[in-house]
Amino acid sequence: MARYKKSEAREWAREHMFGVANVTIPTMTSDFKRLNEKAIRHDVELAIEHGFVGSLSCSEVAITAEQYGRFCEIMVDQARDRMFVVHHAVSNTLEESIEATKMAEAAGAELVLLGYPPFFYPQSYDEVYAYSKAICDSTNLAVMLFPLPAWGFGRLHPADIPVPVLRRLIDDCPNVAAIKTEGGVPYIMSAIEMHRHFHKDVVISSPLEFEYAPLAQVMPIPFCGTNYSAYFGPTLPRIHKLINEGKFDEATEIWYKVDPARKAFGSLPIASNGLINRLMWKYEGWLQGYNGGPIPHPTQRIFDRDMAVLRRGLDAAGLNPTSDPDEAFFIGRNPE
Repeated sequence: MARYKKSEAREWAREHMFGVANVTIPTMTSDFKRLNEKAIRHDVELAIEHGFVGSLSCSEVAITAEQYGRFCEIMVDQARDRMFVVHHAVSNTLEESIEATKMAEAAGAELVLLGYPPFFYPQSYDEVYAYSKAICDSTNLAVMLFPLPAWGFGRLHPADIPVPVLRRLIDDCPNVAAIKTEGGVPYIMSAIEMHRHFHKDVVISSPLEFEYAPLAQVMPIPFCGTNYSAYFGPTLPRIHKLINEGKFDEATEIWYKVDPARKAFGSLPIASNGLINRLMWKYEGWLQGYNGGPIPHPTQRIFDRDMAVLRRGLDAAGLNPTSDPDEAFFIGRNPE
């Protein structure tokens, strides 16, 4: 259970959502019959070592609800209050999402990232509000709202979830504690607008590293996540630290240095048609020491050409990818 009451969600967020949060993707045993607990613990421990303050328990993989609940338990147990776990609230239906949220809360997750199912096709923002409020009402956990083009709401408004809807949710749901600003990407208006309207109410997260590092030098952005930053190893937590120490030139120098890796990541089809290639994300983390290894089918694939681009990007950026051969990724560092 969370360390705070529902009425304290925003205070908890102000205190703990300061830093960078990555994504942990579950690993299966080689026979695909159960979770590989040792591999999951390895990934949590390395995330803490790399300086991440939180990690998303990724639900966009083909595991059962029971396996997802156990995945959250393992992450929470390994983190032991050194890093908070973010529940990934995207399921097939509202009812399933509520059930999974309750399961994650019981496991000890402390933040909810609120997403929407592919078959949720609202005709108005009243429906978006009602869905979002139902999730918030169902849990005592802090909730991070998440405007994003992948939900398909851009046909209703270019901001994906516009300010009036977010204001209603903040006013009506005391546990709305943060906003993840990816509405209308690739444009930066979401980060600017969310800060302007809501930074006094809730934590504003700029999750895209190429936006976060420049914007955080001209306006306070306490949180960067959840995101793909495991690909850069400990680099983004280091940039966050430098920015908050006022060492903008040093942070900017590192931001420029990792540009080859940034461009390598951006050159690949990471999120075609709204579905992130989690196997590719898993490979990106494996290059920096994370476990890698199997995730269940159906899944998108990663090919030699993709792996070569990602590895070369890290090499060019001086981020020291593993020297292990790529075939070792498919087995993982802690096979069972």
